[in-house]
Amino acid sequence: MRITTFFVTLLALFGIVAQVLAQDIIVIDDNETERIFSLRELEYYEDATSKLTFSDITSAEFSPRFRTNPDYNNTQYHAKSTYWVRFQLQHQKESSLIWLLEFYDQTIDEIEAFIPDATGNYERLKMGDKQPFYDRGILHKNFEIMLDNSSSQLKTYYFKVNSTGFADIRIALRSIDRFIYYALNEYFLFGLFYGMIVILSLYNLLMFLAIRQIKYLYYIFYLISVGAYAMCIDGIAFQYLWPNHPAWNQTAYGIALYLVILWSLLFSQQFLNTRKSSPLLHQIITYTIIIRSLLFLAAIFHHPLFGHWYIDILPLVLIFYTSIYTFFKGYKAARFFVIAYGLLFIGFFLKTLVNSGLIEFHILTHYSLHISFLLEMLFLSFALGDKVRILKNNRDKAQSRIIKQQELNVQLKQQVNQELQRNMELTVKVNQELEQKVKIRTLELNEKNKLLEEYNEKLRQQAEEINHFNAVLDLDNWKLKNNVKESLVNRFINKKLEMDDFKKIFPDKLACYRYLEKLKWQESFQCKKCSNDKYFDGSKKFSRRCTKCGYSESITAFTIFHGIKFPIEKAFYLTYLAMNSRNDITLEELSETLSLRVNTIWSFKQKIYEIFKGKTAEITWQSLLTDANAREKRHRQNAKA
Repeated sequence: MRITTFFVTLLALFGIVAQVLAQDIIVIDDNETERIFSLRELEYYEDATSKLTFSDITSAEFSPRFRTNPDYNNTQYHAKSTYWVRFQLQHQKESSLIWLLEFYDQTIDEIEAFIPDATGNYERLKMGDKQPFYDRGILHKNFEIMLDNSSSQLKTYYFKVNSTGFADIRIALRSIDRFIYYALNEYFLFGLFYGMIVILSLYNLLMFLAIRQIKYLYYIFYLISVGAYAMCIDGIAFQYLWPNHPAWNQTAYGIALYLVILWSLLFSQQFLNTRKSSPLLHQIITYTIIIRSLLFLAAIFHHPLFGHWYIDILPLVLIFYTSIYTFFKGYKAARFFVIAYGLLFIGFFLKTLVNSGLIEFHILTHYSLHISFLLEMLFLSFALGDKVRILKNNRDKAQSRIIKQQELNVQLKQQVNQELQRNMELTVKVNQELEQKVKIRTLELNEKNKLLEEYNEKLRQQAEEINHFNAVLDLDNWKLKNNVKESLVNRFINKKLEMDDFKKIFPDKLACYRYLEKLKWQESFQCKKCSNDKYFDGSKKFSRRCTKCGYSESITAFTIFHGIKFPIEKAFYLTYLAMNSRNDITLEELSETLSLRVNTIWSFKQKIYEIFKGKTAEITWQSLLTDANAREKRHRQNAKA
């Protein structure tokens, strides 16, 4: 009996340890007010039987079955299974913020949240769009859970998710301030979106009353259907229109989507005039309406069929192709129509990729369908106005052409003979004047050409004299610069340079890098990792990358200047002073001269003195880098050993 108790206790401890180590613990941090976790980042277990209870999945024997799946995507979701999600959260009592958990997908049918308290017991909270809206703790379109952060405990939250359709299991941890900011902005944008739908609907209603064309009425029904569908998928309709009828909420989005497709197909037939422009496409659209209507009737009796919304991409592709075909047949009014449905097709395609998990979740991709609907409605309105404008312009042009043609016919009969005679006289006169002007201009051009030749000869002679003077001046400047540089180098080698003279040799970091490059790689390049002698220029200036292993070596690597945190020209001068044993300059004077801290100068000089340890007095400025390189190489070999 004791042995059995011992093994049970050991097994329970093993389960607790496995539970803690299975995934990274999420810690509440006031500096990060929002974090979003997808199912691929969370521990979960897929219950294909949907028979497991909370006591089953919280047992020590069951704990190792919770695992993360980094390769998970939304195509792997099975609507017939139950998903158990585990979420470990380290509370922080010192946090000054109020925190909550939020589920993004407001179309999930059932969510059972098991909330731990301070004593280790769990409180069960039911959420989902099958529950009445006003049963929620926070009256928001998404599902939120307030967190008790009164103690700094590590708590494990469990969630049971069931949905007859696809469920995007995505949990957000955010502060209440961040939630309010995000929610207000989101509802504000929703107001703009649905407000534009109302305005466009009223505008097109006035157009229908004025013109009495059926396509405006179809477009109004299409706009209303788009608004209803968007409200269903946003959760706005459930919140404001039928909060106490969750059963209706399960099918409303499918009905709205069917109406969107129906009215878009009918509107496309009328606007593009497919009956005349393309009878074959007109019949295909008609058959598409019939097939889509039959699928809708089947979905009424079998609600899971509403979940196959991606099939509606096919009617959109048909409309898009029809608009392009009509436009290239010369129907200019279809240009904005092509843009509108092209944008809508892109929005549907992006939404499909997001729901399938093929692209990452982002605010823009999440609302890509709303953005495409908005742009599509605007361009369709432009298309309707453009069509009216084109018809009016064509009518006005036709009338003006008729009037002008009649006037011209009368005038042309009287003017033909007169114009012919005038043209003959003018032609003779113009030819005579042109001949005289050509002669005069020819004489003027000859005189100017002679003057130009004389000026060019003078300029050529002056250019030769200037080039001769420049060559003499360049030679003198070159000799003068070489004399100055030789004098400075001699003083540099003879250890007599002051700071101002030293700056003339090494005025900036580029001069120092060029000097280092010459000393370091003047003979050959050899990779420090694989000893390869072939290289090409690295990503940084003066660096070299090995062609074999790809190792990139900077100009200061394996030199005394490696890793310095101050300008290299100042390091050059400190090295020069140390090599010449200039002890007459104190650290304080160097600090003031170089604008560096005393500790920085002292640390760098110590680095130089370490290289001089064990060296004789014959070490030179040129061999200093070689010694530093060799010392670094020995240090690397010792580290590897």
